[in-house]
Amino acid sequence: MAKKRNKNKSGTVSMDISTDTSQDLPQAMDTSEGKISNPTLGVVRKIKKGAPVRRSKTVRKQKAIDKAVSKNQQSEEKFSKKKSKLTRIQAAKSLYH
Repeated sequence: MAKKRNKNKSGTVSMDISTDTSQDLPQAMDTSEGKISNPTLGVVRKIKKGAPVRRSKTVRKQKAIDKAVSKNQQSEEKFSKKKSKLTRIQAAKSLYH
């Protein structure tokens, strides 16, 4: 069964779509010449540089390095535990044989 996407919720007010008659009349074109502004002096905009991208890239790289180091340490711990277990088993076997 299809969902009713255009269902009006209670308490919502419908948008006023009445047309304004003053907008329908033709208006004169503005032909006054304004002062020519220098585009570099006009609007001051902050241009984002590429630094945030580089920062996030280095953060991802650092996290990857940290993860690799921790995995390496975990595998070394597992290997050492396995080795110590084998030595304990061998020692226990040598006692009984």
